[in-house]
Amino acid sequence: MSEKRMEVLNTQIANWSLLFTKLHNYHWYVKGQQFFTLHLKFEELYTEAALHTDNLAERLLALGGSPVATLHGILETATVKDAVGNESAAEMVRTLVADFGTIINELKEGISIANREDDETTGDMLLAIHYSVEKHVWMLKSFLG
Repeated sequence: MSEKRMEVLNTQIANWSLLFTKLHNYHWYVKGQQFFTLHLKFEELYTEAALHTDNLAERLLALGGSPVATLHGILETATVKDAVGNESAAEMVRTLVADFGTIINELKEGISIANREDDETTGDMLLAIHYSVEKHVWMLKSFLG
């Protein structure tokens, strides 16, 4: 397996691992009139993040790679940033839109790399995540108005 493909998968693993914790933070600390809506949405998203992390790690292992699996490694590898703390509900949503934008761009690059390396399975996995994340961006932007 190419170093580049392993890097793509590990970046996704790190990002989704970080988002899993960040989304818990948002789930627990969201306040205001949109509490019920966002509390449920953040739970949906961290549940999805856990699924993506596991599937990506298992794919990387199947390819002979080593998934990033420590907090230090996750923080070092992730391209999205951790929660700051004390974000308003709107700031939480705006931050997720930006994080998902970063992930979408990286997924597109990863799909291209997988296709060049004739790895249709990885490309399909990344494409499915891409579809889901694009839908979340649309919904979160709609929420912001």
